[in-house]
Amino acid sequence: MENTSAMPYKRVLLKLSGESLMGHQGYGIDTERLNEYAAQIAAAARSGVQIAIVIGGGNIFRGLSGASKGFDRVKGDQMGMLATTINSLALTSALEAIGQPVRMLTAINMYPVGEQYSPMRAIETMNRGEVAILAGGTGCPFFTTDTGAALRGVETKADVMLKGTRVDGIYTADPEKDPTATKFDKITYDEVYTRGLKVMDLTATALCKENGLPIVVFDMDTKGNLERVLKGDPIGTYVY
Repeated sequence: MENTSAMPYKRVLLKLSGESLMGHQGYGIDTERLNEYAAQIAAAARSGVQIAIVIGGGNIFRGLSGASKGFDRVKGDQMGMLATTINSLALTSALEAIGQPVRMLTAINMYPVGEQYSPMRAIETMNRGEVAILAGGTGCPFFTTDTGAALRGVETKADVMLKGTRVDGIYTADPEKDPTATKFDKITYDEVYTRGLKVMDLTATALCKENGLPIVVFDMDTKGNLERVLKGDPIGTYVY
C-alpha cells in the first residue's frame, strides 16, 4: 500500500460484521476468513493509517434474537457483548500471529482478558502504530454494536466509519431478494432514514449525523477492498 500521506483518511473506525466471520460455515469463526481480515488490516496499519476496530457478535449470539426466544433482554445483550469479546480475541490473536502490534480494550472491566476502554487509551494505542480492537459494544444493554462503533468513532476522532459487510454497498432493496435493486454510490443520512434502509440502526445513524462522521459501506470479504477504500477508490456507498 502507498504511504498514508496520499490517502484521504488518517484514522478510521472499522466496523466488522460478526456474521461475516462465519465465512461459509453456519456458526462460529471461519479461520480462513479471520486470517484474510487480519492480513488486510495489517497491510493497512503498515501503510500508516490508524485503525480502531469494533466487531459484532452475531456469529455467536445476538441479544435481540435471544430476547425474541425468551431470554431477558439485558442478559441477552450482555451475552452478545461477550460474543463480541470472543471475536475480538480471535482477531487479536490472528493479528499477533502475523506480527501486527495490537491492543484489545473492553467496554466493561474484563482484566486480564483486555484492558478497560477509554478514548485516551484507544488514541494512544493508535498513535503508537498499534491496531486498537474495541470489544464489548458500548458496555450497556439496548445498544447494538453499530451504535458502539459510531460512538467509538466519534470518541476517537476518526475521519470515517468503514462498515465492512458481505455486500458491496447500500441498495434500494435487498439485492439478494430483489433483482431490480440498484446500488447507491452516495446517500445522505436523512435519505437512509426516510427510505427505511437497513444500513445501521437509527441510533447509530443519528449519532454519525449529529457528529459529522461519514460512513462507507463496502464489501470486506473481497480481498484488497480495505486498501481500495482507504485509497479513496469509489467502491461501496458513501453516507454523509
